[in-house]
Amino acid sequence: MTYPESRRDDVVETLHGHAIADPYRWLEDPDSAETQDWVNRQNEYTQAELAGYPERQWFQTTLSAILARPRAGVPAKKSGWYFVGRNDGTQAQDVVYVAESLGELLDSGRVLIDPNKLSEDGTDSLGTFTVSPDGKYFAYGINESGSDWTTFRLLDIATGDPVDDEVTEAKFCEATWLPDSSAYLYLHYPSSGRNEGTETKTLSGGQLKLHRVGTPQSDDELVLAFPEDDRLFITPELSEDDRYVVVHINAGTDPASRLWVYPITTDGLGEPIKVVDELADEIIFIRMAGDQLVLQTDRGASRGRVVLAALDGTFSDLIPEGPDALQAVRGTASGLATVTLVDAQPVLTLYALDGSDARVVDVQGGGVLALNASTKHDEFFIGLSTTIDPTVSYVVSASTGAVRALPELVRGATGYESPSVVVTRQLAGDVPYFLITRADLDFATPRPTLLYGYGGFRIPVLADYKQGWPAWLAAGGVLAIANLRGGGEYGSDWHDAGRLKHKQQVFDDFIAVAEHLRDQGVTTPAQLAIHGRSNGGLLVGAAMTQRPDLFKVALPGVGVLDMLRFHLFTVGAAWASDFGHPDDPEQFEDLLAYSPLHRVQDGTPYPATLVVTGDHDDRVVPLHSHKFIAALQYAQSAAEPVLTRVEVNTGHGFGKPAAMIAAEWADLLAFAAHHVGLETPEQ
Repeated sequence: MTYPESRRDDVVETLHGHAIADPYRWLEDPDSAETQDWVNRQNEYTQAELAGYPERQWFQTTLSAILARPRAGVPAKKSGWYFVGRNDGTQAQDVVYVAESLGELLDSGRVLIDPNKLSEDGTDSLGTFTVSPDGKYFAYGINESGSDWTTFRLLDIATGDPVDDEVTEAKFCEATWLPDSSAYLYLHYPSSGRNEGTETKTLSGGQLKLHRVGTPQSDDELVLAFPEDDRLFITPELSEDDRYVVVHINAGTDPASRLWVYPITTDGLGEPIKVVDELADEIIFIRMAGDQLVLQTDRGASRGRVVLAALDGTFSDLIPEGPDALQAVRGTASGLATVTLVDAQPVLTLYALDGSDARVVDVQGGGVLALNASTKHDEFFIGLSTTIDPTVSYVVSASTGAVRALPELVRGATGYESPSVVVTRQLAGDVPYFLITRADLDFATPRPTLLYGYGGFRIPVLADYKQGWPAWLAAGGVLAIANLRGGGEYGSDWHDAGRLKHKQQVFDDFIAVAEHLRDQGVTTPAQLAIHGRSNGGLLVGAAMTQRPDLFKVALPGVGVLDMLRFHLFTVGAAWASDFGHPDDPEQFEDLLAYSPLHRVQDGTPYPATLVVTGDHDDRVVPLHSHKFIAALQYAQSAAEPVLTRVEVNTGHGFGKPAAMIAAEWADLLAFAAHHVGLETPEQ
């Protein structure tokens, strides 16, 4: 194939004694005319190629029908109001409804904010929202074109009227209110930090600031910052007894946390009490129990435990470590609600505040979307998904354990019906995975299969919902979801076994699952596609460059693919907790060994590849995908196409309009189906 030209420059840099060629460094500037021209030419080429695939129309029609289903999110009760997001199936963004009772919310509720009116193309989205303790203000964050940058605005909940108040240049935070509802805390990033793809050697450290409603942002009070260490991230939370602002301090994405407690005084915030002041263990504040803090931690407990902590940092067990990973803990009016992962499948359990009286609640789903609970209310809400259903919400009584599903949250006919599927657990050596297929199919002969994975940052990968799954399964494809080391399915030891010097073990696990699928006759290398996003995009890039013979199709999405320069852009340096740091000579050697961009070898037959990214992605900047696909197009010796699909005016994926989601999934699945031989029902 004759691909669009990608100029190769003679850029060579010596790093830790290695001469590193970087011929496509010019693609690192997303705003240059040359890069934009390259993106346009690549998109035109890709669209021309995909236009010839007969499978594309079926997937476009099916994905459009899937995204056109009316749907609702998980309710939340905040400061006396009930909230839920809904979509009638035609809207780019979910609309937020509010009501004074659950019954009213189930009947319909009142539209509080319609994010579809924020921008003409539907790419501006509603991020976080919080409610002032007095129930007056709705503080919501707006993300433009999928960016991580947030602007906070206020609405009067009772009237729906906007309040003349705005905070800009926030990031990675929500509005955390003080008890008197006069002010909120947020994480501010100075303008110098808005390096939208331009090189920077350090993160611009976030500043914890206090904003008083009705005053200019220029008057905001600086509460906490770490100018000497820009890696540190700050996350504040108000204790439910209104006595403290509890602050978590993390180094980048590392779960290890310091925990400071600021007493709330009549004048604002007092001096912090440093309950935990070393970055050694995961520490998550849950609630107060008298004068003690209830914390979730992995200190001395790889799979997690719940402890009581005095202000001097002394811990005592409330819920000791069990055989299963503790995923989440929330305070309730009666004590605690926990979600544990039993072989990567969620289980909800209620406890008294002293850790006694454990009761399992019967809720069904593959992944937990939200656990919305409060110490001030008996009722709380949990939402779960499956591979074919986006949300099933339940209301639970914390005191009795009574549970009720809330299908009436969804307004309107469901339209598209997902196929019935069978989900089983499989084991590839020591690597577990989910195997999912349409209920009417068997494995008498190998089938086209899509293998998905992530394996990083202690994030569990479950048998949950992604918009493309029901379409792939309906077409007759098999879906495998791998539980790789580096994730959070089995606790912190499982995570540690797949990061830093052990990162290669994540790729080995993924390859082991692929080989198991082959050896068990589920599929063949000629029928196997692999997919992952972000850190999962790195996973796909590493697997396809290490074992190009094992896969027919590779679909890396918004991936971290240049492991020698990821730390130089936007928030990239924060990922050193999992990847290591390229400036460290020993960690550099580990990174160079698997960096997908640098593993590309000229004259190698690579799988058919479709790389996807967003031109406004300011988390994993698009240069990773751009440079990788340019290198692949130059090196490819097989007849299989290597293409890129660059979505315009979108970011890492958050807040993407429904039509864009449907179109991207349709192209990914059509590309995979075409090359693995999956015949869609119309063929």
